[in-house]
Amino acid sequence: MADNMQFDLVSPERRLVSVPVREVRLPGNDGDLTVMPGHAPVIVNLRPGVVVVVDEGGAETQFAVTGGFAEINNESVSLLAERGHAREEMTQEIFNQMMSEAHRRRKVVEEKHSTGEEIVAASVKLLSDMEAMGTHIGLDPNQASVPD
Repeated sequence: MADNMQFDLVSPERRLVSVPVREVRLPGNDGDLTVMPGHAPVIVNLRPGVVVVVDEGGAETQFAVTGGFAEINNESVSLLAERGHAREEMTQEIFNQMMSEAHRRRKVVEEKHSTGEEIVAASVKLLSDMEAMGTHIGLDPNQASVPD
């Protein structure tokens, strides 16, 4: 078994990173997971959260993502994020934009699906995951403006 695997993280706007890694930690919809070389093939839906990449030397790099999916096999992880930023790029302003978009989506869902409890609950969970991501990386969810 190889000691490393290829990791690619892209968003619709750009390629964030393409590097060999020892390990990738992902915020899966059904729970967090760690991927290492030799992992069984799987496609995972991602919730908003922090992706941690461990390079060949053991150094960790973090990326904030708003969701997406990861295609995993024994030698690579390809992650397509709805929106993503390297941790060092994340500012309160960028996080506020992400939170505003999450609030807007929740409001639209609640208006269109007021009787669909599961759909409304999912949109509330999405917003909660966004807040948790911000807190995890040291940003304040309470500073995000909430659209009317």
